[in-house]
Amino acid sequence: MDTLLTGKFFSRTIWYGLLINLLFCGVGFASDIDNGGSIKGLITTSDNKPAPGVVVVLKGSKKTTVTDDDGNYLLRNITPGQYTLQVSLTGYETSSQPVTVIKDKTITINLRLNISEKNLNEVEITGTRNKYTKSNSDYVAKLPLKNIENPQVYSVISADLLKDQVVSSFDDALNNAPGLSKLWSSTGREGDGAGYYSLRGFAVQPTLVNGLPGLTNGGLDVINIDRIEVVKGPSGTLFGSSVISYGGLINTITKKPYDHFGGEISYTGGSYGLNRLTMDINTPLDKDKKVLLRVTGAYHDENSFQDAGFAKRRFIAPSLTYKVNDRLTLMLHTEFLSAESTNPTMLFFDRGSSLFAKNLAALGYDYRRSYTSNNLSIKTPTSSVQAQAVYKLSDAWTSQTIVSRGTAKSEGYYSYLYEGSASTPGFPNISPTFARYISYQNGSTNTTDIQQNFIGDFKIGQFRNRVVAGLDYFSRGSVSSATGYAMNGIINMAGADNGILSKQHTDSLLNALPLQNANLKQDVYSAYVSDVFNFLPNLSAMVSLRVDHFTNGGLTLNKNDKYEQTTVSPKFGLVYQPIPNILSVFANYMNGFSNANSSPKQQGDNSIKTFKPEQANQLEAGVKASLLGGMITGSVSYYNIKVKNIIMEMPHQPRYYNQGGEKYSRGIDAEITANPVAGLNVIAGYSYNDSKITKTDAADYMNRRPEEAGPQNLANLWVTYKFQRSAVKGFGIGFGGNYAGENIILNRATTGTFTLPSYTVLNGSLFYNTNKFGVAFKLDNLTNQIYYKGWSTLEPQMPRRFSGNVTYKF
Repeated sequence: MDTLLTGKFFSRTIWYGLLINLLFCGVGFASDIDNGGSIKGLITTSDNKPAPGVVVVLKGSKKTTVTDDDGNYLLRNITPGQYTLQVSLTGYETSSQPVTVIKDKTITINLRLNISEKNLNEVEITGTRNKYTKSNSDYVAKLPLKNIENPQVYSVISADLLKDQVVSSFDDALNNAPGLSKLWSSTGREGDGAGYYSLRGFAVQPTLVNGLPGLTNGGLDVINIDRIEVVKGPSGTLFGSSVISYGGLINTITKKPYDHFGGEISYTGGSYGLNRLTMDINTPLDKDKKVLLRVTGAYHDENSFQDAGFAKRRFIAPSLTYKVNDRLTLMLHTEFLSAESTNPTMLFFDRGSSLFAKNLAALGYDYRRSYTSNNLSIKTPTSSVQAQAVYKLSDAWTSQTIVSRGTAKSEGYYSYLYEGSASTPGFPNISPTFARYISYQNGSTNTTDIQQNFIGDFKIGQFRNRVVAGLDYFSRGSVSSATGYAMNGIINMAGADNGILSKQHTDSLLNALPLQNANLKQDVYSAYVSDVFNFLPNLSAMVSLRVDHFTNGGLTLNKNDKYEQTTVSPKFGLVYQPIPNILSVFANYMNGFSNANSSPKQQGDNSIKTFKPEQANQLEAGVKASLLGGMITGSVSYYNIKVKNIIMEMPHQPRYYNQGGEKYSRGIDAEITANPVAGLNVIAGYSYNDSKITKTDAADYMNRRPEEAGPQNLANLWVTYKFQRSAVKGFGIGFGGNYAGENIILNRATTGTFTLPSYTVLNGSLFYNTNKFGVAFKLDNLTNQIYYKGWSTLEPQMPRRFSGNVTYKF
């Protein structure tokens, strides 16, 4: 026990120390900020595009900085005198420009990199940038806002990072988000078949695409991902209740067209039958480059590492942008996924009686056994269409009109294993037994979202306001005609299985069951406003409010389960930048709510019971840093989330629900991304979460950690280095992995606890890249760690796996 506590303390100390050093370094860079003059400006390329991630050097001093994503730079605290700015970049001419610095004055020098003309005399730029992060986002606050001035914490998983890691699955991509841990894989079942993840102690699914509802009942493909934003904390104020979790949300940002021809074709092959062919092609469709098209696609096949199981995905995503004029831009983004797979193997523990086994050793499960058949698969096609019109009303205001439509279907066999009595007839009482239950899923979920936003950036007197005001209509309809669940065999962990896994036998069992028809309709009408108000240039407040009117068409034809509710959600945040654009201190109050969870529920006696909305409130405070013009960024924060009016199923009365529960979830999030020297990129994170149910009518859960909370301790690290010298230029190496502490996946007074041990999974890669092609080799799970995930369930994870990638670029 002492060893365990010492290890936890040591781990936390390392992460805290790194961030504290980072922040103190930031203070050191600008402690005497007001003692001299300043130089600012914009660096652009010869085609008038902003040049991000460019190092700007002031010769004759020790001053240097890096341009941000918009090409802007700022040099502060310069001793008055004569200097020279210098820039050079491969393919461009080296030039320089003298500059005179005056005390307490800011001089503006805008520089342009030209291929053939020498009009920049002395500015030096080298091509280094922090490619694992992005300094601002248009989605987290629903308006353009830099991370350092946003009072909310979020993590960015970039496409560059996914390429370096040779990632081919959405689950693997999310391993890079601090504090996020998979609970279980995508099952494909109707309604909630997407994967589940734990974030700040609460279950969350990836339900947003480009900030809009993008529901899926199967796995998402990574080829069309520009980046993933994992937004932390209850975010009901800006995103509503239907697609978020109290712990946060997962927003997938898709790739957009650009104004020149380019792209790549890539093949990845590897262990367990991995065969993956992808494309990413972009081209203008007219000579004026007003109509732009980008198409991404993937052909993906792989087998399970177990004795049965497979997955097939066919994906295509055309995206079109039409720049009508200087004011109006039209955009169309589409995704079409055809997927077929077997269910991941999941062992559901009995939740109503004492566990036969309370750890992996006593359970005796062979992780290579799937207890399924390739004959029993499920198809999960999904489609998404998003149309957007952006119109610049004036220099201060922009109108954004969005229409989104999504469809997710499930058709096929869904099965799981549920723990039964250890004394099942015909099976010796030597290990746990599980009954295999199977259903034929046949349903679809359709979503429609219409938003009208007005985004402004203006001043009232001397005070800057950045505002978004919007109206939102969200509709979700689910239609199902599935069978009930039939038992197809009993399985003993010692190896016995009397089930018959053929379609003919399974269909004969299912045909004896009545169909369970359902038709659910939900509509949400919302209005929201959010204002980032600058009291001072370095002191701002975010004040937000949302009103949702929620209607439910009911579960049955009984009018008693139809209802309407109205919910108000506020948000408030403060940001103070003691060192502008370098260091910020922030605090927030955030609210989340759930009308969906509180919709009328049919009780075990077929009566209908209605509930009040659940409510979650978060208080958080922390620090963010952005050093060397964004080459090193980091954040650390403490949060405390309290939830009330929780609806819980009674443990000894299946399908009976009661309300009034309360719980808290509090902890620490820390993250660093860095490009400290050319060729070296680092991303690292650590999180600690303490969560407990403090009030409930179901005594089984009282004063226990919720099963959805995941491990208390999580850490992630990935480091790549690309050699810069000519002899080995283009070669690189990557290394990193994930650590997860102990995870109590079942935690009830009646059952006892089942705890998964901590684990560390390490990965490594080698690669070679040129302007025209790239080759990469990846070895996941270097030590062949056998580990599991779960949420009152047990699911084995991928053992050691090799993959290789070849990419042609044009």
